[in-house]
Amino acid sequence: MPVNLKALDEAQLKEFVLGEGLEPYRALQLLGWIYEKGVQRIEDITVFSKPLREELSKRAYISCLEPLKRLKSKDGTEKFLLRLEDGETVETVLIPEEQRLTLCISSQVGCAMGCRFCATAKVGFRRNLLAHEIVDQIITVQRLIAPRRITNIVLMGMGEPLKNTENVAEALRRITTLLRISKRRITLSTSGVVDELRRLPDIAPRVNLAVSLNATTNSLRDRLMPVNRAYPLEKLLDALRAYPLEPRRRITFEYILIKGVNDSRDDALRLCDLLRGIRAKINLIPFNPFEGSGFERPDERTVEGFQNLLIKRGYTAVIRKSRGDDISAACGQLKGQYELQV
Repeated sequence: MPVNLKALDEAQLKEFVLGEGLEPYRALQLLGWIYEKGVQRIEDITVFSKPLREELSKRAYISCLEPLKRLKSKDGTEKFLLRLEDGETVETVLIPEEQRLTLCISSQVGCAMGCRFCATAKVGFRRNLLAHEIVDQIITVQRLIAPRRITNIVLMGMGEPLKNTENVAEALRRITTLLRISKRRITLSTSGVVDELRRLPDIAPRVNLAVSLNATTNSLRDRLMPVNRAYPLEKLLDALRAYPLEPRRRITFEYILIKGVNDSRDDALRLCDLLRGIRAKINLIPFNPFEGSGFERPDERTVEGFQNLLIKRGYTAVIRKSRGDDISAACGQLKGQYELQV
């Protein structure tokens, strides 16, 4: 059975190279061609002799995600539907901004968290993505958009990264060391899996952390986000207060504003109290509707009033503009190729 070179970490790849009777430096050449050059076939690694390429191709291959669909929004946002080797699919979103080009990548096929405001929850959980499948979203999209360069990465696509911690940690190591994207330009978003959140700084590069909060009481968060039943607000916030932040870094709190649910003045005041003592930035995200959600988007006046109250209390609060909602690429709208069961 041929070996998938992308499925091997650095140590395993070096072991494979030595097992083939090759010099150790060949492993470094392979890593460079696979990750920096994005080569799709061993036959295209021209630094190797033709006989060596032919011989290696008998025993190994380089997996690639298959682009199935590419949609472009009127605001320039692009959504890519990518097929994995086993036929499952994930969605990845490219968000262009003035000074950066951000790719929003997935960590799972589907999601088991059951958040009521998210279309991915309707898909249910299919499986975890392997480390190379997470990284391969970047390699694939980079190849498709060249010569433009991806500058920032956010793990905010399909799935809960901290329900796939080991693969996500390995993917982050490859993104920072092999793709050479600075950890300061990478953000991991979690719904608040506290046990894994406590482990994360010890096993993965110290990337930026974002937490999907969305409610200021346990009763409401229980209803919106079932994860809260296992890790209520008190446990989550205790873990975040203890989270090791590097100088000048803050934790981003994502707060999806839902009309008549969590967008009141009292909600804003409670949010200020909850985050006291945490170096925080708050992203306010007006709800992005999808069929069968049962929720509505608040009006601009309500959103701006919520923001102003937070600012008056000394918080940095930004209204995150929806990008790509006309192609279902906005926050909470990703669902792969699966039809929603409503």
